[in-house]
Amino acid sequence: MTKVGLIGLGYWGPNLARVLNQTSRCEFAACADLDAARLEKIARQYPNLKAFRRAEDLLDSDVDAVAIATPIATHYELARKALHHGKHVFVEKPLTDSAARARELVELAKVVDRKLMTGHTFVYSPPVVKVKELIDSGMLGDLQYLSFSRVNLGLYRKDVDVVWDLAVHDVSILLYWLKELPARASSFGRSCVQRAKRDVAYLWFQFASGPIASCEVSWLSPQKMRRTCVVGSKRMVVYDDTNPDERVRVYDRGVLLHRPETFGEFQLTYRTGDMVAPNLANTEPLLIEIEHFLQCIETGETPRTDGRFGADVVTAIEMAAQGRWQPEEQFALPGEVLAARGGE
Repeated sequence: MTKVGLIGLGYWGPNLARVLNQTSRCEFAACADLDAARLEKIARQYPNLKAFRRAEDLLDSDVDAVAIATPIATHYELARKALHHGKHVFVEKPLTDSAARARELVELAKVVDRKLMTGHTFVYSPPVVKVKELIDSGMLGDLQYLSFSRVNLGLYRKDVDVVWDLAVHDVSILLYWLKELPARASSFGRSCVQRAKRDVAYLWFQFASGPIASCEVSWLSPQKMRRTCVVGSKRMVVYDDTNPDERVRVYDRGVLLHRPETFGEFQLTYRTGDMVAPNLANTEPLLIEIEHFLQCIETGETPRTDGRFGADVVTAIEMAAQGRWQPEEQFALPGEVLAARGGE
């Protein structure tokens, strides 16, 4: 059985500890944290754990894999050391604080032949997987645009701004659904409470296959909202993570443009059909994610959110933060759009 160690017992670490202890696919064997009080607390919860004050001591132990849940700035160095120690590595999102460092870890994992996986938990959420199935099945038609809203009052973080905290979730979902990097991206935001750290931001993405996407994130909102709208040429989907009963709703609605029969004629038809709420599994995404990581170690398969996927998410975030786009030769509008514009 795979022996797993956990590095980091701050905000998210205890959740990882819980599922590592819950699953029967591994032995939760060790943990490490600089805070002695945290170590004492977790040792009382899980008496069989080996507790270390230094991550290096945990890496020198006999664990086969490590889960890293430390501040983002430490991800690269800890993951690099773990891979050099021959450990399989699970890193909480985002993989690193730069695309260049993320790609380094991807290459290192190949060299040492170990699994590198990023903890993008929403990609393992049943509602997100269901929307992915709807998109891939063609039920929605051609995707036209996607909008994401992820806002709340807090939780403020000291180490990163709202983009690197919240937008990472929505970008990972976006890339999982569309299976491509954006061709163009931009963003703007404001630091309202903490100086030099944005607590509200808006990101935009444009994809070579046609869709555009917007993402609103904020730590400074009176209400909690986790809402995504996916608009296709045939149907539309609303994914609301705060709705306990119907997290995914499929709307048979749209607008039809009729070809003009006479000069100057312009006709639209608004189509309103049924709304369907698919039945969804109630399994905890974090447990699904961790068991997937362990399965990949056992079978050798590639994780759904492997290091390359994690690096792509960081790349997209950097593109939006810097207002960059891919070279023009990599950005080609779909043929039908060019035709509608007269081949320009």
